[in-house]
Amino acid sequence: MAFAKAGDGARLYFRLEGAEDRPTLVLLNSIGCDLGLFDRAAPLLLEDFRLLRIDTRGHGASDAPTGDYSLPLLAQDVFAVMDAVGIGQAAVCGVSLGGMIAMTMALAAPDRVDGLVLACTSAAMDSAAWAQRIELVRAQGMDAIIETVLGRFFSEDFRRLHPEVVQTVRAGLRTTSAEGYAACGAAIRDMTLLDRLSAISTPTLVIGGTKDISTPFEAHGARIAEAVPGAATALLDSAHLPPIETPAAFAGVVRGFLRADPTAKAAKETLFEAGLKTRRAVLGDAWVDRSLAKRTPFTADYQAMITRYAWEEIWGRPGLDHKTRRLLVLAICAALARWEEFRLHVRAGLEQGGFTQDELKEVLMQTAIYAGVPAANTAFTEATEIIAELQQP
Repeated sequence: MAFAKAGDGARLYFRLEGAEDRPTLVLLNSIGCDLGLFDRAAPLLLEDFRLLRIDTRGHGASDAPTGDYSLPLLAQDVFAVMDAVGIGQAAVCGVSLGGMIAMTMALAAPDRVDGLVLACTSAAMDSAAWAQRIELVRAQGMDAIIETVLGRFFSEDFRRLHPEVVQTVRAGLRTTSAEGYAACGAAIRDMTLLDRLSAISTPTLVIGGTKDISTPFEAHGARIAEAVPGAATALLDSAHLPPIETPAAFAGVVRGFLRADPTAKAAKETLFEAGLKTRRAVLGDAWVDRSLAKRTPFTADYQAMITRYAWEEIWGRPGLDHKTRRLLVLAICAALARWEEFRLHVRAGLEQGGFTQDELKEVLMQTAIYAGVPAANTAFTEATEIIAELQQP
């Protein structure tokens, strides 16, 4: 077994695996788990990374000194292990408590963290609730919380389909040091990360679980993503422990984010900005701002794709002017009965001065001949309603 010593002399258990010529990825466990949290995902990550897994102080084979821990202490533990194995810089992926430690590392020593993956974690939790849990564990031991914790760790479907995995995690919880768990709970209780996240400069991916009731994405992950400049997001069909519940999907998004070609990423960003400029010119700032504000982790990639391709690659081509493209869109949408899109472009075109009512009428007359009178009837009705709305004071 491999151990490193923390600054206060505590022994920290770690496992280093994978090819030395690959970039290092540090994996940090949730409270109540040990480095086995990543057993199902690790083989899928080893294709691209050298993995350094660490039992957080108070968990697994690491020491569990008495007294409350803090996130800065736990972050220094990770740096101590990195130093012991000669790793100066690495990407860091943490789940739950591990994500809190990872954020603390990126704030304390950004030169040592070249990528950040934060899974099912938070930057601000209910300190009173954690104080109660700490008191309960210290008074009655781990058995007092095991079933509650398992209910939060896994979705009902996963518990039904994989009872053997749940039993393994239950056994690990039962053997976790009550003092170590409580001491790490104190680090969660006392954390003050949320107001500092804007200082993180490390490329960051925030992963949420659609079934996570411990740190629901909208209340926790989304707040991190909004605060960390340029943070990317991903949602997985998982509860609180995606490396166990959805290992392939988890490994896939981690690999995709950390191994992304920076040149390709820069090119995408350039196309997006150019497409956004065209989109605003055609549809107007107000509509585009509302559309962007509605983006969710589920729809963000789609919105980025259509901005790059539809609005830059197609609308940005020099062969036709914007008026011609607007009128073509109207004719095609009417012919295919794409009425939501039709209304959008009628409104935008008239508001932005992209075409006149007479030009719109001629397009719909042409549509009646080549797409049929019923399509034109509906198109005239839809357009008339929008014209009336625009004429209202």
